[in-house]
Amino acid sequence: MSPSVYIVVLAYGGQDWLEVCLPSLLRTDYPACTIWVVDNASEPPLLPWIKYRFPSVRSLRYERNEGYAGGYQRFFSEYGHEVPYIAFLNGDVEVTPNWLTPLVELLERCPRVGAVQPKILSWRDREAFEYAGAAGGLMDAWGYPTCRGRGEKDFGQYNKPARIFWAGGAAFLLRTKAVLRDLNGLLFKPYYFMHMEEIDLCWRLHRAGWEIAYEPQSVVYHVGGAALAQEHPRKTYYNFRNSLYMLWENLPSSERIWRVLWRLILDAPAALYFLFRGKLPHVLAVLKAHWDFYRYLLRGGTSFSDSLPKPPYRSLSGVLDKSQFFYRTPYPTYPLSCFSP
Repeated sequence: MSPSVYIVVLAYGGQDWLEVCLPSLLRTDYPACTIWVVDNASEPPLLPWIKYRFPSVRSLRYERNEGYAGGYQRFFSEYGHEVPYIAFLNGDVEVTPNWLTPLVELLERCPRVGAVQPKILSWRDREAFEYAGAAGGLMDAWGYPTCRGRGEKDFGQYNKPARIFWAGGAAFLLRTKAVLRDLNGLLFKPYYFMHMEEIDLCWRLHRAGWEIAYEPQSVVYHVGGAALAQEHPRKTYYNFRNSLYMLWENLPSSERIWRVLWRLILDAPAALYFLFRGKLPHVLAVLKAHWDFYRYLLRGGTSFSDSLPKPPYRSLSGVLDKSQFFYRTPYPTYPLSCFSP
């Protein structure tokens, strides 16, 4: 018997993209899945349209928009205990009929894998990897996230299952036990609101002894930027602020101060890049992200704490030995322990 899976799409508006996403989800050939749409305080509400247009889809509405992180955390708190696996998808993802089965099979085969992502290709250019997730997330030596396949065409260079550092939030399958038992039920930290929450989740899973995986036999197509455009200053703000939060909260004490200090310094060229391109709102977004991080430190960091071990950053799987800017593609493939001979 196939294990039960919940497929959850958190939506804030985006009805046009749901018209693409949900029909493809309904063609999923996995026999034991239930599709959910969570209306995250959209105005006007999505529920009447969903119930009329897709009556077989389960739906619910939250009256307050708590972002990607808060909305999915609330759903997980309420329903995460009901199934062994939950797939989280953005509302602008189109799936292939066989996308779910390889992900479940990998988690069934590999008991130490806590989460697995599919191959994420671009919806607009289906022969290219999509920016967010692509062929699996890595971290560079300075704590900046990158992806295998980012900016590359897909010609089979990432066609083997692999260990990665983080699974793209656009589409991944989670072993619920890993969060319920080892992370005390904390999927995402609601104060992140959006961006970096999936990398923080995967980092905490690493700290708890889990692996994160990439399964290329599963393929999905991601639009990207449908909820918040890539060029929006808010995206810049959340990426820079939450990246600092994530480093501070997961690094061991022996590394935390100097790595975060270097990261603050290295953010300056990014701000200058925005300035030279005439993107003053993005410069202000970087400055605001830093200011809010300083305020966060003055409050003693966050109220969040955990008892998980904090191994050295460079010892973690999926951390590159130098900056991503000095790496040649394709990125390395790290074999999964369960696939080793």
